[in-house]
Amino acid sequence: MNLRQRLKERFVNLYPPMLGAGIRSRKVDERTVDVQMKLTAFNRNLVGVHFGGSLYSMCDPWFMLILMRQLGRDYIVWDKAASIQFKKPGRGRVSARFHISPERVEEIRRDVDTQGKIESVFQVDVLSDMGEVVASVEKLLYVRKKNPD
Repeated sequence: MNLRQRLKERFVNLYPPMLGAGIRSRKVDERTVDVQMKLTAFNRNLVGVHFGGSLYSMCDPWFMLILMRQLGRDYIVWDKAASIQFKKPGRGRVSARFHISPERVEEIRRDVDTQGKIESVFQVDVLSDMGEVVASVEKLLYVRKKNPD
């Protein structure tokens, strides 16, 4: 990993909403981001498990940031909607992997180039240390060209 990439990863970890909830990025590259969050006094709810808002926060920006990076400056990518379904109480450390394949990026680019704008759904599971699904998150992203021809 080059210096610029390491600085970006550090900056993300110091961003106040991430820092306050104890969310840490562990791997950041062009197509994949791995994040994890330990259960602490700052992200624990009244019944002693991960606060749902913190579980969502750990999932919020990643698909948008990955897609923005992959599509480049000629495209606009916005978060349009999200939903989270809680499956099990989150205890201990939880993690999630955000990945967008090159094929999916090219499909989105092709669809935007032919349709002008699209909405695309991405899904991620938040996992316990035991590999159990704690929550499932869906993100709806809006994508269009900055200057349509």
